[in-house]
Amino acid sequence: MKVAIVHYWLVNMRGGEKVLQALLELFPEADIYTHVYDPKVMPESINARKVYTSYIQKLPLAKKLYQKYMPLMPNALCGFNLQDYDLVISSESGPAKGVIPNPTAYHICYCHSPMRYLWDMYHEYFQKTNPLVRFFMKRLVPGLRLWDVCSANLVDLFIANSSYVAKRIKRYYNREAEIVYPPVDLCKFFSVQRNPKDFYLFFGQLTGYKRADIAIEACIASGRKLVVAGSGGKAAEKRRYEKSGLVRFAGRPSDEEARELYSSARALLFPGIEDFGIIPVEANAAGCPVIALRKGGALDTVKEGITGLFFDEQTPASLVQAMDRFESIEGRFADRAPFAAHVEQFSGQAFREKILGIVAERKRS
Repeated sequence: MKVAIVHYWLVNMRGGEKVLQALLELFPEADIYTHVYDPKVMPESINARKVYTSYIQKLPLAKKLYQKYMPLMPNALCGFNLQDYDLVISSESGPAKGVIPNPTAYHICYCHSPMRYLWDMYHEYFQKTNPLVRFFMKRLVPGLRLWDVCSANLVDLFIANSSYVAKRIKRYYNREAEIVYPPVDLCKFFSVQRNPKDFYLFFGQLTGYKRADIAIEACIASGRKLVVAGSGGKAAEKRRYEKSGLVRFAGRPSDEEARELYSSARALLFPGIEDFGIIPVEANAAGCPVIALRKGGALDTVKEGITGLFFDEQTPASLVQAMDRFESIEGRFADRAPFAAHVEQFSGQAFREKILGIVAERKRS
């Protein structure tokens, strides 16, 4: 088969780009199509391929302001000529699935998330932006939503990265989706030797929806120590929290530092709502329990009573109750074997087998 992979943009290396790398390993002759491409920040596994960009690439400061050009992207996708390809895989989080395959091609959309700024997080984005952007959002978003729903008809099969995303695909596009978890590099965490100390861990970029504030306020209110690992956040706010003597901001950790944090923390606190959430999987692979909000991708990545616990309300008080419950049964999480068995479903091998199985099934049909 001749394969094309359409990825929304290639300007940083995050979870979506790691899925792209895994797809490229499965389809070593595949070509890449994307709106904006910055080879300086991409690994050799991507730079070694043919990468075709849309006209967005040529617009001013596209590598930095690519999201501002999002209203132009549906039109830009029309410029990709995919008529020679037998299999098209669109990697969707920004506009990607709206390409036009040839009539006999098979189009799989691996959906990391329906575009949040069009759907469930529209109001949050709207409130945080400036009046000029709000003016354009009010006028452009309804049309973009219509295009987003219509372009779902160009997809033969949706794949979701979690049950949570599958439900959102059903809600917005009225389409069923198979679930294939993204590949996580588990091996580097299996060898971690657990040595829990007297602190909890929050790990992630300090942006609003990850809700680091809930973890911080819960620990301060209950007199527990917390290490916050991740970049971002306001300096004045960090200083205010650090005055409690209970909270330490560790910045963005290296891989080795992350391993050390997972090995030493009593548990990872996960109060945000993620589409999938790789951090709980990494923590569990290292034998670190997770205390997570009972929503989002955590419902797939955390096994209650086996690899962690849930709390039901996105409030510090609800999290404190969960930490109290966790400490009363903490010894139950000392055995590493259930953790290792649980996270195997998120391995690179599991991802490869499922994707290849889907493609093989298509060939037989």
